[in-house]
Amino acid sequence: MSVEAKLKQLGVELPASPAPAANYVPFVREGNLLFISGQVTFGPTGQLMYLGKLGQDFSEQEGYQAARLCAINCLAQAKAALGSLDAIQRVVRVGGFVNCTADFTAQPQVINGASDFLVEVFGEAGRHARAAIGCVSLPRGVAVELDMILAVKA
Repeated sequence: MSVEAKLKQLGVELPASPAPAANYVPFVREGNLLFISGQVTFGPTGQLMYLGKLGQDFSEQEGYQAARLCAINCLAQAKAALGSLDAIQRVVRVGGFVNCTADFTAQPQVINGASDFLVEVFGEAGRHARAAIGCVSLPRGVAVELDMILAVKA
């Protein structure tokens, strides 16, 4: 089954890839690696969602959904870069950043929203190395930001 067919089966429609908000590019391909710049919680119609802090404004489960949304936005950038998500060989690494209170310690469980989604979409090729980092703030006040490194077929 193609990756895009799997997304459709899951009820996921990729949004248009958002333009960068500053002086950077949304992705860089170097050899067989595709580096996706940090993606935040833009919803399906382009509006920012999940503005606030985990441990104050959002529950762990809401953070999980925010991380899943960031992963969807990373895949939208990958599709813009590659033309087809079937060009992805495997997910290599995910960097997860959680806007949270000082006493919030469930960053890994929040970023599982992205990790679980990627394994659901890619199977074993979706298993990846990762970091889950708590931050005092994130751009535009979003609750979660994600970056990604993908191995792509030659």
